[in-house]
Amino acid sequence: MFRRAWTHPKAHWVSLVVAAIGLGAVGVWVDLSPKVESDFFFSADDPQLQVSTELNQRYGGGGEELVVVRAEDTAGDPEVYRERIGELTEAFLEMEAVTTIFSITTDDAEPSPMFSRLLLTPDEAATNLIVSVDETDPELLLPLLEAVVEEHQAPGLDVIMSGVPVIVEQIRRNLFRDLQVFSLASLLLFGLLAALIYRNLGIVAGAMTSCITACAATLLLTQAIGIQIGLLTANLITIVFVLTLSHIVFLTANWRRAGGFELAPDERAARTVSLTLTASFWSMATTLLGFLSLLLAEAKPLRELGIAGAVGAATALAVAYTIYPAFLGRGSEATVATASLPAAASPSAVASLISARPSGPLAVIALVVLVLGFGVPRLDTDPGLLTYFAEGSDLRTGLETIDRDGGSSTLNIAIRDASGGTLNDDEVYDRMWVFQNALEADSVVGAVVSPAVLLAHARTLPFAGFLSLSGLLDLGARTPPFDEIMVQYVTPDRDEVRFFLRMKESVEEPSRQAVMDRVEGYAVEAGLEPVQMGGLYDLQAQLGRLITSSLKLGLGGLLLLFLGVAVIVSRSAKVTTMMVACLAGVPLVVLGTFGWAGVSVDIITSPAANVALAMGVDSMIHLVVRVRRLRDGGLADLESWSQARTQIMGPVLAATLLICVGFGIFGLSAFPPTGRFGLAVILGTMTAATMALVTLPLAVRAWQKRPPPDLEVAASG
Repeated sequence: MFRRAWTHPKAHWVSLVVAAIGLGAVGVWVDLSPKVESDFFFSADDPQLQVSTELNQRYGGGGEELVVVRAEDTAGDPEVYRERIGELTEAFLEMEAVTTIFSITTDDAEPSPMFSRLLLTPDEAATNLIVSVDETDPELLLPLLEAVVEEHQAPGLDVIMSGVPVIVEQIRRNLFRDLQVFSLASLLLFGLLAALIYRNLGIVAGAMTSCITACAATLLLTQAIGIQIGLLTANLITIVFVLTLSHIVFLTANWRRAGGFELAPDERAARTVSLTLTASFWSMATTLLGFLSLLLAEAKPLRELGIAGAVGAATALAVAYTIYPAFLGRGSEATVATASLPAAASPSAVASLISARPSGPLAVIALVVLVLGFGVPRLDTDPGLLTYFAEGSDLRTGLETIDRDGGSSTLNIAIRDASGGTLNDDEVYDRMWVFQNALEADSVVGAVVSPAVLLAHARTLPFAGFLSLSGLLDLGARTPPFDEIMVQYVTPDRDEVRFFLRMKESVEEPSRQAVMDRVEGYAVEAGLEPVQMGGLYDLQAQLGRLITSSLKLGLGGLLLLFLGVAVIVSRSAKVTTMMVACLAGVPLVVLGTFGWAGVSVDIITSPAANVALAMGVDSMIHLVVRVRRLRDGGLADLESWSQARTQIMGPVLAATLLICVGFGIFGLSAFPPTGRFGLAVILGTMTAATMALVTLPLAVRAWQKRPPPDLEVAASG
């Protein structure tokens, strides 16, 4: 049945119609606008996120988020500046999404211990507007905020914004731009590469039709199971493109090889599939398992990419084998432009490389991997928030400015008196000031707002000097807008309070967790008991822990899964051991290189090693399956390895080139983590290809314990 379908005169036209229908369905049913939640990386049921949510709810924060608007007077006219700040404040207050706002025109900042910390920058060159907003979607909110800023932006007034809603929307915009750029770039670059390599219209048309169909099917399937375009799945289209092309490369190579048997078109198509399907299936299986290994991670985006990538891997195989064969034989016979391959990568060059005694080259490779592997402990899995944005970009520059002024990331800490006292006690108040002063002396901590500064502010109210501490609290609870602020920092029974900290991301520290441990130490030294910590800074710290654990569990689990696949594919304990050993070098090279180079691994970059390892397995599986096939045909062991390597050399190099170009597109991203992801996959893919074409054959030869025979054999097919 499939033979007739593949060779039917109109089969390729049917495939083109299917691709068009798929694109139309994506346009109708798939929301291509990336979704980024304010929690960034955690699912709603994550315990750590629940801690932060509970902390906010306990102190009246609800679902509100803060936006810091920094306005700098560049003209040096205080009266005009204050007038413009007033107009800006009023414009924000007119927005439905804005719940409260504090500025120098709503509150006198200079005499207030509280508002001076919130509204004035340390150098007094600018002032802040602290804008509380409701749960309006940042995608809808930020354009409204930007419109207000643009309307009131004027010569002499420089306004920049920060805060979780601003950061979330900027990330979403970067991802949406990437989705558009990557999709178009993938289509153009892969089409051009296919044309340069194969110089055959039928193959180019078939490859592009298959890739488009696979991408459309993947998007529809992931949408159907509830996975939307997000932090990591925004790159899914390019990944599926590459996966589909990898199958097509080997199908095309075997189609050319089957051409020497003078077969009828249907027989040739069947032979092509027979030569390729086994290796492609197990390659798909390892890629699928590679993505599924991400389900071991706790971070929501990693799990989403795991499911979506697994769907994409299965879809890529299905589409490549149902649609692409219909285009084979349409037009002139396919030829590979071998001249486009580097001379150093030619089959004869590689054969010459490994024709010598294997111990020397193996020792060199092992030493390189070992040295690079020592870079893994240096890996930074807790990068600052600023690293998510390109250096020199307006957003990065604005965040750095706000960070320098008072901190760009938030941290909440709930404390109580270690001896059981309440805020009504003067001794507890004094201990809070000890904690306040310790925090403000820390270089990582920016602005700090606490009940201590709230009460200090309350003493500036009329007649407050005659009141006790308890009386001050009672007065504050009845005095707007102080009453709305107090409930966010003091519990009704006054036995627990909240400190609000703005943390500086630009200050280098060993880790966020170390900083938070230090903050808790300040509380203990002051005679206070830390109860809970939460906020964006805390979530980022927990994320660093999740990244580290996901790398260990994901890569370890993937290697164990690959062990099972290697046993099935090789049917040899010896070859299985060598395959796993070679593949273990891939994450060591990738992560070690990043460690030595000081390239941080964030939540978006972290799955790259898994993806590279899973995709890099393909070349090794095709090699081993080809060895088995040649050995079953009567060739000796070493001869079969030599011939198999020579036969798959071209397809492996072509597939590696396509993968490197595909993920090289990520370098076009305005979102640095995406670029780092692409770099990691490229490095891993090149390492995996080297392991398959050089290291594994060398290891097999070394295992034989016999003088190496001449490996220079004529390429078959």
